[in-house]
Amino acid sequence: MGTGHPTGLSLPDLAVVLVYLVGTTLVGAWFRKGQKDIQSYFVGDREVPWWLVLVSIVATETSTVTFLSVPGTAYNPRGGNLTFLQLALGYALGRLIIAWILLPGYFQGRFISAYQVLRQRFDTRVQRCASLLFLLTRTIADGLRLFLTALLLQQFTGWNMPLAILVMGGLTVLYTWLGGMQAVLWTDCIQFIIYMLGALLAGWILLASLPGGWSGFMRVGAEAGKFTLFNFSTDPATPYTLWAGVLGGAFFSMASHGADQIMVQRYLCAKNLSHARMALVASGVVVLLQFLLFLLIGVGLFVLAHSGAWELPADLRNDQVFGRFIVEKLPMGLVGLVIAAVLAAAMSTLSSSLNSSASAGLADFYQPLRPNRTEADYLAVSRWLTLLFGGAQIGVALLAWQIDSPRSIIDQVLSVAGLTTGMVLGLFLLGLMKRPVTSTAALIGMGCGFAVVMSVYIPGALGKPVVAWPWYAGIGALTTVLGALVISRPKTAGSQATAEPGIPGGRPE
Repeated sequence: MGTGHPTGLSLPDLAVVLVYLVGTTLVGAWFRKGQKDIQSYFVGDREVPWWLVLVSIVATETSTVTFLSVPGTAYNPRGGNLTFLQLALGYALGRLIIAWILLPGYFQGRFISAYQVLRQRFDTRVQRCASLLFLLTRTIADGLRLFLTALLLQQFTGWNMPLAILVMGGLTVLYTWLGGMQAVLWTDCIQFIIYMLGALLAGWILLASLPGGWSGFMRVGAEAGKFTLFNFSTDPATPYTLWAGVLGGAFFSMASHGADQIMVQRYLCAKNLSHARMALVASGVVVLLQFLLFLLIGVGLFVLAHSGAWELPADLRNDQVFGRFIVEKLPMGLVGLVIAAVLAAAMSTLSSSLNSSASAGLADFYQPLRPNRTEADYLAVSRWLTLLFGGAQIGVALLAWQIDSPRSIIDQVLSVAGLTTGMVLGLFLLGLMKRPVTSTAALIGMGCGFAVVMSVYIPGALGKPVVAWPWYAGIGALTTVLGALVISRPKTAGSQATAEPGIPGGRPE
């Protein structure tokens, strides 16, 4: 039924993939003519419709790891089920908190970086420290994501690893460099449609392949406990429990969507605060439904393998099963579409990372040091920064290729975001408090947060987890806040900037 070819794609499938890759590049070239200043390059002149912001939020947080690994969690013959959805409940709760607590502060002026808000509450040290942490984390984490995607591209096409990395990374850098945020948003929309269409078609063909069809899917899945949704365990080292999902997931979402430039930049593209809120809250519902689809595909893969109709190697990882199904079971032409969907999930995240890194680098570092340059100069620097961070991510991917065990890298990518974004969330929470906190105290609190998070992360990285990764962001945020409050002295003359306590809000709705 499928190509099943061990050395690469059939010509029709390869043609579909190449058309997709070239098409995204042309989108970037189309939007280049509309770039006149940094407001258009980074926030689309703040005239982007709310539904496009919504789609971009979802596409950005859906990476190749999500597309292939979430089905693997439900497929897992050793206890895999739907408990991953508990995290989606926490993600939705976190979005609601962001929408009414943090979001107003970003609409107080014409910001292009989330960390410019911290400068109003604290000083440039806090702003640049948070921004630098974001830039380092994004460069490393998304460089690793690029490597993981290149592994898949190599598997599907038969290309060597450096070529796969350079093709994926180079084309993503090119269309981001050309079209700026408008190109990123519209390619996010195209990529969202492609990867959702690919997942739906793959799920439909999977269901048609099952002995007994839908009834067989429900019967075997229920017998294996695959439809279990809630886990009430209180073990903090178990990632998919109700408590880790709702509480840990809420903090994780507040950090990743409320204090991370890659998401905040999307809100700043909206026409006003109300539109940004609408996009953010609705994205939580879309992500929950998307996760449900991926998990049900995983259950279907388990039922197919369990029926004996599909034999799998004993050493195949759970997150490789969906990719193998794509290559072996889908018809010619559709294989290329679904592989393009996998690449779309990766490129939407990588392009967003490049544009947000360039905006943070410009707003938090270059502009304050060179305040009197023209818009044309700033736009030129923005493009160079896009190339710089793109080259850095490609470099990380090439470096990861030299490591003997890529399997350990995959495990690390899944939890790296919570290590740093929680501490930055702690800074934003400090900024909302009425009690004044000095900038020095905030930075020391951030250091305390880093020390505590690393103390629970390292045992997990060594294979002996004490606390599961959904808790990392909450631990980092709360430790940062508590550390700063303990260290900070009562307000004295000259101890704080003249800004009133609390991050101000207010670009009019």
